[in-house]
Amino acid sequence: MSETLQPAATDGDAWLILNGKSAQLPDIREAVRRVREEGHSLAVRVTWEAGDGVRLAREASEAGIERIIAGGGDGTVNEVVGGLMQLTQDARPTLGILPLGSANDFARGLELPLDPFEALRVALEARPHNVDVGSLGGDYFINLASGGFGAQITNSTPAPLKRLLGGGAYSLMGMLKAWNYQPYRGRLRLPDGERNIPLFLLALGNGSQAGGGQQLAPLAKVDDGLLELLIVRHFTSLREMKQLIDELENLPESGEFVEYLQVPWVEFEGEDALPLNLDGEPCFHERFRAELIPGALSLAAPSSSALYSRQSDEG
Repeated sequence: MSETLQPAATDGDAWLILNGKSAQLPDIREAVRRVREEGHSLAVRVTWEAGDGVRLAREASEAGIERIIAGGGDGTVNEVVGGLMQLTQDARPTLGILPLGSANDFARGLELPLDPFEALRVALEARPHNVDVGSLGGDYFINLASGGFGAQITNSTPAPLKRLLGGGAYSLMGMLKAWNYQPYRGRLRLPDGERNIPLFLLALGNGSQAGGGQQLAPLAKVDDGLLELLIVRHFTSLREMKQLIDELENLPESGEFVEYLQVPWVEFEGEDALPLNLDGEPCFHERFRAELIPGALSLAAPSSSALYSRQSDEG
C-alpha cells in the first residue's frame, strides 16, 4: 500500500495545495485523515516544481472549490497568492494556510497554530476575512517585501547567516567589510515627498515580521490599506551601526538611521537593480511602485489575530 498522500475520491469542498517536500510526512497524512474523519471533504494536490501553486489555484477556481489551503512555507503561500491574484476577485477561493516552513513568518504573525491538525481545522473552519495584498513591479506579496542588504542575505547566503542583524554588531560589521558592501543609492517617492538616501535596508510590510521572527513592521494590519515602510540608512562605523540596531529595537519610533512610516504607496528608482525578497521569493528591480490592493483576498485565520484591525468580515 502506498505511503504517499492520496486525494479524496472527489474534488472535495476544499483543496490542500501541498508542497511536495511535505507530502510524505506522517503527521501531515495523519492530520488530513483526522479532518476527513470530522466530516471535511478535503482533497490533496501536491506541487513538484515552480508554477504548480499558481496552476493549482487556477484549477481549484475552475473546479468550483471555495476554499484552498497553501501547505508549505512562506514561499508556497506566496506562489498560491500569486495564482489567486491572476483570477478575477469573485473567482478567488478563500485562502487558508498550513504552515510547514522553517520560518512561517506570515502564519506566526496571524497567530495560526503550528500543529498540522489544528492548523488544518482553522484553515477549513475559520470565518473568512477580507485582507489586502501587496503589489510590487508586477509581483505580489501578502506578508512582507524587503530590499537591500536584508534581501541580499536572504537571496545569496546559506541559512546560518540569514538573520539580518544576527551574530552581534562586530560579526555583521566584519561581514560587510569582507563583502566590500556598498549602499544602494536611489530615490524614494512618497505621498509626503521624496527621499534621496544611501539605502541599507528597505522593508514594506503588509504583515509584521520576516526572517524568522524579526518584527520589521510592528504596527502592520493586513486589512487597513496601509503599507508599513521601514527605511534604514547606510552607516559607516561600528558606533553608528550599534545606534542603528538600538533604533530597530525601538520600532515603530524613528531615529537618525531608521525611519518608520505608514503609507498607501511608495515608488523607488535606483542607480542599480535593488535585490528584493517578497515573502521569501527573490527578485530584482531597478525601479518599482509598491502599493496595496485593498480587500483583494478572503483569508481564513483566527478572528482574534493581531494582524486584523477589524474583527468581522466586510463581505
